[in-house]
Order: sequence, then C-alpha cells, then structure tokens
Amino acid sequence: MSEEPGVRELRLVVTAADYDAALHFYRDVLGLPERAAFSSPDGRVSILEAGRATLELTDPNHAEFIDDVEVGRRVAGHIRVAFQVDDSAAVTRTLAGAGAEVVAEPTRTPWNSLNSRLEAPGALQLTLFTELGEDQDRSSRGATSPVS
Repeated sequence: MSEEPGVRELRLVVTAADYDAALHFYRDVLGLPERAAFSSPDGRVSILEAGRATLELTDPNHAEFIDDVEVGRRVAGHIRVAFQVDDSAAVTRTLAGAGAEVVAEPTRTPWNSLNSRLEAPGALQLTLFTELGEDQDRSSRGATSPVS
C-alpha cells in the first residue's frame, strides 16, 4: 500500500452572488494569494491559496459547544471556515473594515487559542484563530485540542 494519501488537495468551493466583492475580500483583504483565475462567457472562478488545508468533522453537540465558546450561542450552519492567522484580533479588525460582520470579538478558548467569529462575503461564517501556546493544564483536565 502506498504511503501517499489519495487526496492531494482540499478545495472548498464557495458560490458568491457578488463575486467581485468576495474576491476582493478574500484575496485583497484577507490576503489569500491567487493561484489561478479563469473566465468564460458563462462566468468566472478564482482559486485562492489558503495554506495547509484540513477537514474538521464535528458532531452537532461539539459544534454547539464551539459556537457557545466563540459566540455564546449556536449561530453557524453546517459549514464554517476557520483560518489560522498570526493575530486574530488585528485580522478581525481588518476584515470588519472591509465589510465582514463581527459576530463575536476575539475570545480565549478552553483549548488556548484566541478565536473570533465573522459573517463574511459568500454567506460564510469564519473563525479566525491564533494559537496562544500549550496550556499546562490541558492534560490534567483531559481536554482535547480542537483548533476552531
């Protein structure tokens, strides 16, 4: 059996009614580099780099827990995008200035990251998170370390 995974890339495809505003927000404001862009008489698409991709699966109870920690109530749908950034507070301010709605200001989580929640173009809920370092009490509490 090959040691290489069968999947080479995770690509989240977002259909945005206002393509130009969404492209500006994600590429120019959030800073996702454009890998490729294509257009035809039928429409346009841009492929933006977002660093390393992971797929985080959660059950409804844990999704509710994450929402409660980050926002104080259940707000996300079945899909939420989380971006690890160097300074979630600063990026939150930048994205809010570009039109994202801040749902919750940066909050320190039980898994020791600073997370904020935004409603962004393309009707996506975003979590911005900054890892704050290892929490010395984590192993004694038996806590897991979800990142978003």
